Amino acid sequence: MISELKKTTEHKMQRSIEALKLDLAKVRTGRAHVGVLDHVMVEYYGNPVPINQVANVTLIDARTIGVQPWEKPMVGKVEKAIRDSDLGLNPAAQGEVIRVPMPPLTEERRKELIKVVKQEGEGAKVAIRNLRRDANASLKDALKAKTISEDEERRTEEEVQKLTDKSIVEIDKLLAQKEQELMQI
Repeated sequence: MISELKKTTEHKMQRSIEALKLDLAKVRTGRAHVGVLDHVMVEYYGNPVPINQVANVTLIDARTIGVQPWEKPMVGKVEKAIRDSDLGLNPAAQGEVIRVPMPPLTEERRKELIKVVKQEGEGAKVAIRNLRRDANASLKDALKAKTISEDEERRTEEEVQKLTDKSIVEIDKLLAQKEQELMQI
C-alpha cells in the first residue's frame, strides 16, 4: 500500500510538471515556435478543429512560422483563425502558404509574460503541495485503521516530502529557464 501511494504521488507530481512545461511552451518568446499555434481552432466543414489537423505548420526561419493548408479553399479560413486568435499575430497569405511573422517583444511585454510565467509556476507548486497533502491524509487514515505503523507513516511522510521538494526545485529551474529565455533580446 505504501509503495503504491508513493508511486502514485510521484506519477501525479510528474504529470503536474509536464503540464507546466506545456503551459510554458505556449508563452512565446521573440523566436518562432510551431507550438504557438497549437490552440488555434479553424472552422472546417462546420466544426472547429486544431490548426495542425487542416494544415502543415513549419518554421520558415527563426522569426516566421509557415502554415500550408492541405486544401486550397482553407487558406482564407486558416489566415482568419490565426488573426482572430488571442496571440496578436498578423498572418499574410502568399499563394497557398501563410507566413506568420513573430513580432519582437517589447520590454513591457516581456515583464508581463514573466508575471504570467510566475503565476503558472505558482499554480504548479500549489498542485504539488496538494498532492503531498492528499498523500499525507491517506497515510493518517491508514494509521488510524492500523494498517501501517507510526514508524512507517513517519518514514513515508519524509519520502513524500523529499518528492515534493524535488518537484518544487524542478519547477523553479523551469521558471528560471523560461524567464532567462524571455529576457533575451
